[in-house]
Amino acid sequence: MENRTALVTGASGYVGGLLVPRLLEEGYAVRVLTRSGSLDAPWAGEVDVHQGDASDADDLRSALRGVHVAYYLIHSMDGGDFVRRDRELADGFGRAAGEAGVGRIVYLSGLHPEGEELSTHLASRVEVGEILLASGVPTAVLQAATVIGRGSVSFEMLRYLTTRLPAMVAPKWLRNRIQPVGIDDVLHWLVAAAQLPPEVSRTFDIGGPDVLTYAEMMQAFAQETGQHRRLIVTLPVMTPWLASHWVGLVTPVDAGVAKPLVGSLVHEVVCRERDLEELVGAPPGGITPYREAVRRAMRGVDPDPHHAVGVLSAATVAATLVLVVVGRRRSRRTRGR
Repeated sequence: MENRTALVTGASGYVGGLLVPRLLEEGYAVRVLTRSGSLDAPWAGEVDVHQGDASDADDLRSALRGVHVAYYLIHSMDGGDFVRRDRELADGFGRAAGEAGVGRIVYLSGLHPEGEELSTHLASRVEVGEILLASGVPTAVLQAATVIGRGSVSFEMLRYLTTRLPAMVAPKWLRNRIQPVGIDDVLHWLVAAAQLPPEVSRTFDIGGPDVLTYAEMMQAFAQETGQHRRLIVTLPVMTPWLASHWVGLVTPVDAGVAKPLVGSLVHEVVCRERDLEELVGAPPGGITPYREAVRRAMRGVDPDPHHAVGVLSAATVAATLVLVVVGRRRSRRTRGR
């Protein structure tokens, strides 16, 4: 591969910010697209910071010029007409990448079951992958479930739920099976996907070696961080809307951000294939087990240094019960229409 130029969109986000130094280590010349034209990152001086907006065709053409692999790490976590916005952004990016002669697009999407009605946010991420695959540019869509790493919003949600609630009344999706993946493995596969031959253009499931329920993930997190086993009682009446407000009360994760995360957790998300590992190899040392990924994420970090467990536990249990009552009333009103 003679051209070693990579464009990273979403470089100010969690995955993008960790991907850039990995690409630099592998010898890539890295360009980042950012609206502000500047980045507060230790690697900022080592990359070509390109000011522009991913919704502007001229900015995209300029940013993609001379690029071999383009990482598309853009997706919405807020409200509004995000489905239309994400669709238009992906369509414009794929078109611009084709016009610029980009060799490959790599996109990180969400793992999802086949044949089920998906949450709006998860369905939108799947649609973005389909749009990029249809662009004519060889595309690798990597589909991951919960990413385990400090700074990952889904991991922070799990961390604070576990730490702040020694006993909890929780939604039924805590019993769903999930195949979490460590952030180091995600980064390995994102970098390695750039080396796929041009005839390979498809989705790939990526995940760790363990399939666990969310409740089992919480119990293992508690054990690995020196906490007691949690008492978990699940309620079938807690809808995603209700659960997102519950998460917002208990954790620092905003309810608006929690909603798409919760929406994806209502499904069982388990890898159906491991083809990418066969094509590009496993991470050095092998795929990271869940408990090891937790240990790496929490190394030298207090699970919740600014928290009085007992007081908040009582308050959040009370708030949860209030939300359950509200949820039941909403459900009855909906059925009555």
